[in-house]
Amino acid sequence: MASNVNYRGPADLPDTIPVFPLTGALLLPRGNLPLNIFEPRYLAMIDDALRGARLIGMIQPDETAPGAAPNPPLYDVGCVGRITQFQETGDGRYLIALSGVARFRVREELTVITPYRQCRVAYSDFEVDFTPNAGTDVDRDALLKTLAEYLEANSIEADWAGIREAPIEALVNGLSMMSPYGPKEKQALLEAADLKSRAELLIAVTEFALAEQGEGGEKPLQ
Repeated sequence: MASNVNYRGPADLPDTIPVFPLTGALLLPRGNLPLNIFEPRYLAMIDDALRGARLIGMIQPDETAPGAAPNPPLYDVGCVGRITQFQETGDGRYLIALSGVARFRVREELTVITPYRQCRVAYSDFEVDFTPNAGTDVDRDALLKTLAEYLEANSIEADWAGIREAPIEALVNGLSMMSPYGPKEKQALLEAADLKSRAELLIAVTEFALAEQGEGGEKPLQ
């Protein structure tokens, strides 16, 4: 899903954005995240975003924090995405897709009158996100080996022709976004310093999950 807007750096993005706190959801730069929107506050958020810059910040709430309900504190880092697909369902829902632009760091959650939450954010820590990564330093063979072991262990079939042909950035980020791991693992993948670090972390987490399965233990997915 290509965007009609080219974001070249932090200056091209607003420093105040609506945020969508969603546990276990991971959006990464140039990744695509489909969402089924049905809560009234988030329907309002989509309406407002479509009238404006079409940007929404995906971020995880820290539901383990003391006194987290009803509005749990947010993790420090999220990823802003642009609405690149939009569909009304006829039963009050929106089906949208966000294309990841860049990660952000929350500077302040704002007091607002909107039903959805908004934050003042900064992108300066993540300037690397604005340039596609060729992934020349990523160990593609190790990633594919670990993926194959995981798929075999869980009896999952895959389109290996498509996987082998995929650009390494799309492969690493796509696998990270689709991975079945819990919020802490997803947050660690999001905050990885670069593509190589994310690939190495994804391999390590998957190998740990396989080891746990092999010992008959619980998968570390939560």
